[in-house]
Amino acid sequence: MNAERVTTFPAGDAGEAARPSLRFLTCGSVDDGKSTLIGRLLYEGDLILDDHLEELQRDSRKYGSVGEEIDLALLVDGLEAEREQGITIDVAYRYFATKKRSFIVADCPGHEQYTRNMASGASNADLAILLVDARKGILTQTRRHATIVSLLGIRHIVLAVNKMDLVEYDHAIFQRILEDFSHFATSLNFSTVTPIPISARQGDTISKPSANMPWYEGQTLISYLETVDVEDALAERPMRFPVQWVNRPHQDFRGFAGTIASGCLKKDEEVVVAASGQKTRIARIVTMDGDLDVAQAPDSVTLVFADEIDASRGDVLCHPRQRPDVVDQFAAHIIWMSSDKLLPGRSYLMKIDGRTIPATVTEIKHRLDFDAQTKLAAKTLAMNEIGLCNLAVALPVAIDPYAQNRTTGAFILIDRFSNAVAAAGMIDFALRRATNVHLQELAVDKTTRARIKHQTPTILWFTGLSGSGKSTIANIVEAKLIERHAHTILLDGDNIRHGLNKDLGFTDVDRVENIRRVGEVAKLMVDAGLIVLCSFISPFAAERRLVRELVAEGEFIEIFLDTPIDVCIQRDPKGLYKRALAGQIKNFTGIDQAYEKPENPEIVIGPDCGPPEDAAALILRHLESNAVFGAISR
Repeated sequence: MNAERVTTFPAGDAGEAARPSLRFLTCGSVDDGKSTLIGRLLYEGDLILDDHLEELQRDSRKYGSVGEEIDLALLVDGLEAEREQGITIDVAYRYFATKKRSFIVADCPGHEQYTRNMASGASNADLAILLVDARKGILTQTRRHATIVSLLGIRHIVLAVNKMDLVEYDHAIFQRILEDFSHFATSLNFSTVTPIPISARQGDTISKPSANMPWYEGQTLISYLETVDVEDALAERPMRFPVQWVNRPHQDFRGFAGTIASGCLKKDEEVVVAASGQKTRIARIVTMDGDLDVAQAPDSVTLVFADEIDASRGDVLCHPRQRPDVVDQFAAHIIWMSSDKLLPGRSYLMKIDGRTIPATVTEIKHRLDFDAQTKLAAKTLAMNEIGLCNLAVALPVAIDPYAQNRTTGAFILIDRFSNAVAAAGMIDFALRRATNVHLQELAVDKTTRARIKHQTPTILWFTGLSGSGKSTIANIVEAKLIERHAHTILLDGDNIRHGLNKDLGFTDVDRVENIRRVGEVAKLMVDAGLIVLCSFISPFAAERRLVRELVAEGEFIEIFLDTPIDVCIQRDPKGLYKRALAGQIKNFTGIDQAYEKPENPEIVIGPDCGPPEDAAALILRHLESNAVFGAISR
C-alpha cells in the first residue's frame, strides 16, 4: 500500500479531546471535488494557520485550477505529482473539530488505478461522503466506490451532489441523481443514505443553508456530521481477542497481548482458544495503567491465564458458548489490487488474525459488473475488479462474517513472488464441505514403501520451453534408472492432457490448474515410494514452488532445460512454433506468453551440456550423490 500522509490542524481548547470523534472518508469519481470539499471544511472552520493560508495562495497561483481564487484542493493534495496533475493519488488524512465534535477525514483518490488506496482509506471509516458531479451524474467509479464502501462495512452514506453551482442549482438534476443512486444502492445494505446538494467551491450547504437552493430543507453537511450516530455497539457482540504478541519479559511472566476486536473480557471468566479448543480462565487483565477487572472493545490489553496453555500469535480467544467458525475453506468478496490477474489454483499468502498462511482461490463464483449492475461468470479477476470467491487455506482459521466483525472477517492476499499486496478480502461465510472427511491413518507409510524399493522417493521436475529437450532427456533418465532396478513413473505434459487434464486449455488459469493437478498426482506417487519424473513446461514459478512445497524437503529436484528460444524454434519437433508465430496458436509459451525462469534450480542443463545422453548422465550423477538410489543393487 502507498504511505498515508497525516497533517494536523489545531482543534481548539484541550476539552475537545473528550468529544466523540467521527472517522469518515470522501470518495467518488475523479474530479468530483473531494479534496476541494475537505479544504472548504477546514477553511470555513478557521482551521488554516496564517502561514499555511499564505502558502496556499502562492500554490494556487502556481498549481491552481480556479483562476485567481484560492484552490482549496491544494490543502489536501500535497504531493508534487498530485498538484501538477490536479488529482489525488495517495490517501491523505486530515483532523479538524467543531464545537460539537472532532473529525478524522480520509481524502481518497478517485482514479480507477488508485482503487487500492481508496480501499485502504475506507477500511477504518465509520461513514463515507460519496461525491457526485452534478453535471455527470452517477458514473462507473461512483458505483465502484459505493460497492467497496458497502463491502468494507460502512453503513452510513452522505450522497453529496457537488458542483450544483455549475448546473444553476437545478432541483430536478439533484432529484434525478438521487433516484439513480437509490435504484443502484438497493442491494448495498446501507443503513442510511443522506443526500445533500452542495458546492464545495462556493460553500453552498457546507456550514450554512444556501440561498441559492431554497428548495432544500435538510441539514447542512457540517450539521449532519456533528449529529450522526454511527456507534456499532462493538462491546455487545461476541468476544473476539486475536493474540498479536506473546509477552515474555522474564520467566515469571507470560502474557498474551492484543486488541479486543469485539465484546468484553472479565477477570476470572473462562475463555477458549478457538482453533484448539483449549480452555482456561483469565487471571489478570494487564494494562499500562494497572490491572483491570473488565475490558471491552477496542481496548488494548495483555491477558495472563490461570493455566499453561498452548496459544500464540494468530490464535483467537473467545467465550466457550460464542465461538467463531474454525474452517479451512470459506467464501469471501475480494477486491483485486495487483496488476497481475488473479489465478485460481495459484498459491498466495493470506494474512489473517495476525498470522500468515498459504491460501488458494479455488473458485471464482462471479465478478461484479458496476455498469450493468449484474454478476458475471469469470475465470479470473483483473486489477480493481471485485468478485465472490471460494478460498482454501493451509491451516484452519477462526473466522466471522465481515458484516459481523471487521477484524476476524478481513484478510489480505500477498503475492508469494513479489511480496506485494494482491487483494483485500471480506469473508461472507464458512464452507463446510469437508467437515465429515478426515485423513485415514495408514498401516504402511511412505518410508516403508521406499525401504522395500531401496530408494528415496523423489520428484524430478523437468521444466523449460517447448522443444528444450525435457521429454527426450526424461525418457533417457528413466530408462537408465530402470536399468538400475529403480521404481519410477514418468508424467509427461502431452500424455497427461490426453486424460486427467483433457478438459484444460492453455490460458494462464488453465496452466495453473494443470500443474496443481499434476503436483497432487506426483505427491501420491512419492507417497508410493516412487521416483517421479515430471516433464512439463510449467511456465510459472509460483506453481513450481507449490509442487515443491507439497513434498518433504529434498524430495523435489528442479531440472531447468535452459535452451535458448531460437534453438527451440529451430528444432520445433511438433511444428508448434511455426503455427504460434503465424498467430494460429494463442497463449504459446515463449511467443505470446512469458516463461518465468527458475531462480535456484538444483540442476541446469544448458546448451554446453552436450547431447541428451550427457545431460542424462549429469542428472544421474546428481541423484547418486544425493543417495536417491544409492542402495539399489546394480
